[in-house]
Amino acid sequence: MDSQMDEEAPKMYNEKPNILITGTPGVGKTTLARLLCEYVDSLTYVNVGDLIKEKKLYKKWDEEFDVPIFDEDMVCDELEPYMQQGGMVIDFHTSGFFPQRWFNLVVLLRCNNTDLYDRLKARGYAEKKITENIECEILEVTSEEVYDSYDSDVIVQLHNEKESDMQNNINIIIERLKMWKAQKDAQKQ
Repeated sequence: MDSQMDEEAPKMYNEKPNILITGTPGVGKTTLARLLCEYVDSLTYVNVGDLIKEKKLYKKWDEEFDVPIFDEDMVCDELEPYMQQGGMVIDFHTSGFFPQRWFNLVVLLRCNNTDLYDRLKARGYAEKKITENIECEILEVTSEEVYDSYDSDVIVQLHNEKESDMQNNINIIIERLKMWKAQKDAQKQ
């Protein structure tokens, strides 16, 4: 995706915020995103990994990790009309290819490596895939991608290890959404 083109694109002014929830596989993105949509009726959940498979937004398949190698342009073209409407909660493990203008809030979800390992093992991931994901979390690959791709004022980094963290994270996100709405309302006056 051409970042210069993205910089020139107009900022989206939705009535409802768009939210990206990203992080290494296993940190709890899907659970958090679905819960958030239960708490905030006006939000619509999209699991980009499922969308890629359902709409065949890929040209190749990675046999080693048994995952599609998605086409960034196809994914963005599929999501663009929905993002323009607003109120989308996007759940995906990578984020740098999405246009910055799409998101009013970017949630970077983190987890300690012991819990992450246990979660990935419980999913039945192969040891090589677990190791790669743990290394990504240790090396802060997703974190670096987020901070390189989005303005720091829209990013919130949250930890998700204990069950109580999930409710706390929902509350933090809801507070951020209230702040977004208050700023938007103030701009109208």
